[in-house]
Amino acid sequence: MIITSLLDTDLYKFTMMQAVLHHFPGAHVEYRFKCRNKGVNLVPYIAEIEDQIQHLCSLRFREPEIEYLRGLRFIKSDFADFLGLFKMNRKYITVRPSTRAEGEIEIEVKGPWLHTIMFEIPVLAIVNEIYFRNTQPDPDFEEGRRRLAAKIDLVHPNPALAGLRIADYGTRRRFSKSWHEEVLVTCRDRLGAHFAGTSNVYLARKHGVLPLGTMAHEYLQACQALGPRLRDSQKFGFESWAREYRGDLGIALSDVYGMDAFLRDFDMYFCKLFDGARHDSGDPFEWGERLIRHFEANRVDPRTKTLVFSDALNFPLAIELYLRFKDRAGIAFGIGTNLTNDLGYEALQIVIKMVRCNGQPVAKLSDSPAKNMCEDEAYLGYLRQVFEIRQ
Repeated sequence: MIITSLLDTDLYKFTMMQAVLHHFPGAHVEYRFKCRNKGVNLVPYIAEIEDQIQHLCSLRFREPEIEYLRGLRFIKSDFADFLGLFKMNRKYITVRPSTRAEGEIEIEVKGPWLHTIMFEIPVLAIVNEIYFRNTQPDPDFEEGRRRLAAKIDLVHPNPALAGLRIADYGTRRRFSKSWHEEVLVTCRDRLGAHFAGTSNVYLARKHGVLPLGTMAHEYLQACQALGPRLRDSQKFGFESWAREYRGDLGIALSDVYGMDAFLRDFDMYFCKLFDGARHDSGDPFEWGERLIRHFEANRVDPRTKTLVFSDALNFPLAIELYLRFKDRAGIAFGIGTNLTNDLGYEALQIVIKMVRCNGQPVAKLSDSPAKNMCEDEAYLGYLRQVFEIRQ
């Protein structure tokens, strides 16, 4: 089976789930799957996907896994106890051929947020591995190893990159679970201090590396329906996060409404309270320059803050960004697809995004419009108006 542990997911699923348990336990949500690649036919694999999901829904956290999570400084005891009882429910997820386009599939997750939040990452990993298992039955792992070694060689011998830290963010779009593990172990052993850790909690525990992650778009999207009013939803999300973690896990996501709206809401209070921000759409150099200027304008030394870059990164781009900003702010990098699915085949650009919360449409309007996903055009228009977004 592809997923054999409920830890085989990204850390930010646990950090968001804990916030949901404590602040929004009654929230009800809907997620939708989307494949951005053209001409990819996933319909023949529906039965395999369903078999893997059925197995996923049979898994429970093992006691040593609960104890590992309990040992993380930001995991609270009641949440660890809750995870000891947690199990994914098959009734909350459906997989079927799309009625909109031939060859496409629809995956819908619908139910209580607390009980559906864990589906996204393992289901995407399942779809990826099944697709490549069927389309590339004899994968060229030697080519993958050659490419990985070439990336590592860009970093290791260069003294100008002494402070460069790269993390693995590649669970959802990995070629396979076994390849992901090989990549992580190779990075740990060959990159040494340049390897910051991984978003994957299972591999972090197994191989003694640091698990990394804070929040994802779905958290701030849900706040559109859960906050006091739409215009204040981003600030409400940051304040709720701060109440939950009291200064820990302080990297804010900046692109749910685009950088302009983020900077309007991320005032002096948040500049001082949060440790930094994460870039996930738009031009990363422009983003970094604007965020540094924003910190300075709010009387915060950007060298005390961290800029996290994670949007479609590769090693050359990470190096270029590091050299641009290394003396001006703390810098961190999360590389996903380019790290865990680079064997010479076209990677799947697949996502599962929240589209409704408590019956209300929710959306993100990032600085990369192709990443936007919402089923209600009227709501998108309203969101643009409220947050003064021009796209």
